[in-house]
Amino acid sequence: MCGIVGYIGKSPAKPILLEGLKRMEYRGYDSAGIAVIQDSNAKTCKKAGKLGELASVLQDKELRGSVGIGHTRWATHGVPNDVNAHPHTDCKNEIYVIHNGIIENFQSLKERLHKAGHTFVTETDTEVLVHLIEEHMKTKKALEVAVQGALREVVGTYGVAVVSTLDPEKIVAARLGSPLMLGIIGKGEFIVASDATAILPHTREVVYLEEREILTVTPKGYTIKTLGNKSVKRESNRIEWDTTQAEKNGYPHFMLKEIMEQPEVI
Repeated sequence: MCGIVGYIGKSPAKPILLEGLKRMEYRGYDSAGIAVIQDSNAKTCKKAGKLGELASVLQDKELRGSVGIGHTRWATHGVPNDVNAHPHTDCKNEIYVIHNGIIENFQSLKERLHKAGHTFVTETDTEVLVHLIEEHMKTKKALEVAVQGALREVVGTYGVAVVSTLDPEKIVAARLGSPLMLGIIGKGEFIVASDATAILPHTREVVYLEEREILTVTPKGYTIKTLGNKSVKRESNRIEWDTTQAEKNGYPHFMLKEIMEQPEVI
């Protein structure tokens, strides 16, 4: 299990991402990382260990962008280290992906992408996804279209969030088997997360993604489509719980909460 958070809006993304990761740290202690889009460039920082290791390093790094994603990891494929920490990037350092779940067909995809000229630097299954999106971006300019095409080739489970310097005012997120939701903070300001605990300090208005749906968020608003490219209209819901209740979502402990949210971990 891993924690996912993304922010797009008017405020500096770095402190919002770190706060969200701190609230979701129970979902992964192995490593953490963030990527922030800044003036059509990306600034990243990844660190093995608990979140405090990442926060300490980030104290000396200036990340001024207002679009970004963050991740706290519980390792599946690849040992816990700085390199295997999320976000992962493509060959040109233009696309950044964070992922919760398991890509079952990553080996066959990796072999195909390697033959196509892609270079891999990590041991993770997630890195395959970012290179697959890169491949789709060669012919499809919109980030959400490339993500949609890539996910159609994936076998497994995922909660993903993607940003790109090629499409800098945008976050694309999708889910299958892993929870993901959108928090509406205000006009032109949104937060994406795998857990309501990261959203509640900012807003109680949320939109829940359903299985095989893709969310595209920009400062102008959000759209939802299915993997089959069917548009979905869904109104927001209001969360009535407080942050303490949200942490366990009504379950007596975090393990049961995770089992109910992701039954494949049984």
